[in-house]
Amino acid sequence: MASFAPQNDAEGKVEGDVAPWQSTPAIIAQQRRAVRLLIFAQIFGSFGMGASASVGVLLVESVIDSEALAGLARTSLTLGAALLGVPLAYLAANKGRRISLSVGWLLGAMGSASLILAAIASNPVLVIAGMTLFGAGTAAGLQTRFSATDLALPARRGRTLSIVVWSSMFGSVLGPNLGVPGEYVAGWLGLPPLAGAFVIAATMLLIAGLILFVWLRPDPLLTAQSHQAVVVGIPGAKKRGSFPLVLSTIWKLPVARFALIAVVVSHVSMVSLMTMTPVHMQHNGASISIIGITISIHVLGMFAPIVGYASDKLGPTTVIIGGQVIFVGSALTVILLGQDTIHMMVTLFLLGLGWSCGTVPGSILVSSSVPPEIRVPTQGVVDTLMNSIAALAAFASGPAFVLLGFEGLAAGVVILAALVGAVAFTLPRSVWRPVRPTAA
Repeated sequence: MASFAPQNDAEGKVEGDVAPWQSTPAIIAQQRRAVRLLIFAQIFGSFGMGASASVGVLLVESVIDSEALAGLARTSLTLGAALLGVPLAYLAANKGRRISLSVGWLLGAMGSASLILAAIASNPVLVIAGMTLFGAGTAAGLQTRFSATDLALPARRGRTLSIVVWSSMFGSVLGPNLGVPGEYVAGWLGLPPLAGAFVIAATMLLIAGLILFVWLRPDPLLTAQSHQAVVVGIPGAKKRGSFPLVLSTIWKLPVARFALIAVVVSHVSMVSLMTMTPVHMQHNGASISIIGITISIHVLGMFAPIVGYASDKLGPTTVIIGGQVIFVGSALTVILLGQDTIHMMVTLFLLGLGWSCGTVPGSILVSSSVPPEIRVPTQGVVDTLMNSIAALAAFASGPAFVLLGFEGLAAGVVILAALVGAVAFTLPRSVWRPVRPTAA
């Protein structure tokens, strides 16, 4: 039976020549099974959530005549994800990933049901409530990426997280196209046309929740907590901390603070420019099909699986800085080269790739650089801040677009990238090194 020694989890090293507990055959087998289940759940869940990008917007517009309220309803999805990020993380810390993620997908399904009722009753309150609750699915999808790293070797966290993030691509690409099959379902059930897509979405989200609730046993997080209690000497596996306390702890740790800034700012950069891209392209005469292709190219950049591998090989900090360089390239493409269709496609692809290079390694770095006893609450805090600030950025991008134009929004991306770079170069040299595998 393997013995354990204190482990510096942020660096992926152990004292002496003792192998990390994640390298034992039983843990490796459990990790592989857990990742497979998380991938299947993420495919179904992201497929259901994809309806919000297209049919959800149409439903909001059809039910709510007020543009102000329509904007509130569209923003409710992101706000719902922000509000539920921390509660789901604390539920995971106490009950495990199986319960937390299952509850998240179930709440998303309940949001779909509310949107079906909103379509039937043409009720604005149900639309806003449904979109907010639907955001639980976004929160569950985000926390699934952390779940994939619970049992992963420190030197393989990047590629493991990236594989699960990449699996979201299938649903993110196919989900927005639920409108046509949704109309057939609606006709079969006697529902309004837009309600059918959310019947499909609710079914997909329920399947995602059931996959994890039934088969994610033993729970990867509870297994990790039990080992960390031995390895690090934590007197209990389940730890708690208030939102302000966890945020304060993150902010006091330079590496964790940098990682948090990188994740939040990268997400804001992506959201602020991407939100107004369809409007800008439409104003310039692009067809709906061209806009759709451009967004699909953007999604391909967002879910590039190579980012996780690069993070493991080069180090998270190096890839984060690379992501900021890519953001600058994305912005300069439209500022200097023009805003025709080809340049917009290049810009959106680079924007998605920059987002991935900021959020994937940033998520790994912030999670591994805090004390193990607050690691799971930290994940919820990161997701909540990311979604909250992004919601404000999405809301502000409209007025900014009117005042500054698309070039002005792109210039803002350059400024935000420079901010992340400036913080990075205050870090010690050791943070730039990749995590090295520890020999058994």
